[in-house]
Amino acid sequence: MPLTDNFPGFFEALVENTGQAFFAYDLTAQQFTFVNQECAVAFKQPNSDLSPSELLGMVNEDDQPYVLEKLEDLVKHGKGSRTEFRIQFPDQPEQWVCVTVSLLQEPSGKKMILGHIEDISIQRTYNDHLKRFSNKKNSVLNILAHDLAGPLGMIQNLTGILSEQLEAKEEEDAQETLRVMLRISKQSTNLLREFMNNEFLESSKTQLVTRRVNLKEKMAEMLVEYQNERGDLLGVNLDFVYTSDEVYAEVDDLKFMQIITNLISNSLKFTPTGGRITVTLEEEDTTVLVTVADTGIGIPDKYHDTLFEKFTPARRPGLKGEQSVGLGMSIIKTLVDWHKGQIWFESEESKGTTFYLRVPKEQQ
Repeated sequence: MPLTDNFPGFFEALVENTGQAFFAYDLTAQQFTFVNQECAVAFKQPNSDLSPSELLGMVNEDDQPYVLEKLEDLVKHGKGSRTEFRIQFPDQPEQWVCVTVSLLQEPSGKKMILGHIEDISIQRTYNDHLKRFSNKKNSVLNILAHDLAGPLGMIQNLTGILSEQLEAKEEEDAQETLRVMLRISKQSTNLLREFMNNEFLESSKTQLVTRRVNLKEKMAEMLVEYQNERGDLLGVNLDFVYTSDEVYAEVDDLKFMQIITNLISNSLKFTPTGGRITVTLEEEDTTVLVTVADTGIGIPDKYHDTLFEKFTPARRPGLKGEQSVGLGMSIIKTLVDWHKGQIWFESEESKGTTFYLRVPKEQQ
């Protein structure tokens, strides 16, 4: 459809009636040339005389390098982006905003940034709340499944012994009671494990939804369940080591935390009482490195090459009899691949295993 001379007026009328916040910024003049009413009302948009440095000063200090990097990609390479960061406009509380921008270069050489800005503070808080409790729930289930495996396994073994002893005495009523006890204890053990496995399987069937998050904060929220009174039930010490309080990366934080939870679950299965599991978070130049190290029984050399395969022959019961179908590590590898990351491990029998997980800070 051909454009007419009235297009600028049509465009302005359109953006004024969408109920969304739009702006145009002249890079040459370094000022806003257009701010629609919704933008002015919702964000009390600063006046057009503000310099770039003053605008940047409103951005949260931790987010400034990230915003500058995105702006450089836009100006130098014309690469538009959808960027989430924290900003505090004059006389306003700090907000989480999502800014979507594109670069327009006119024949005269003048460059304009056209953008849409949205306040996502409520959405961000809501998602953080849901994911925080989802991660806590997974951690608690992991602890329960591990802690109950021993007692329930003992009940099964004792039930079997009693059944054998009573069989010769033809105590049919007692035999039936023991059969019920055996069945219920097995069902209880399997129920928790199947619930966790099903949740993990479901995560591999949904698309990756990434956002920029502080991994140290998210991992600490999840790991605290292993370090409080519930964690004391494990009989295994768990430490969290990190290089900075602010380690940001673009990840699907729900799936990423499931990767960490399942690596910890694997360590719990093969680390004896009194052992130690250490989770480490390290920030690198363009990537983030997470390690999960344990002092468990290790992985035999013959299984090293096939550990990440589906239905791997490396599957084996845990020290308390926890069963495995051999899919956990293959799903972990899939989720890591989706993040354009890498996962590998080092292991020595009777000494322990360390898993390494490296993901880029930004998803291209």
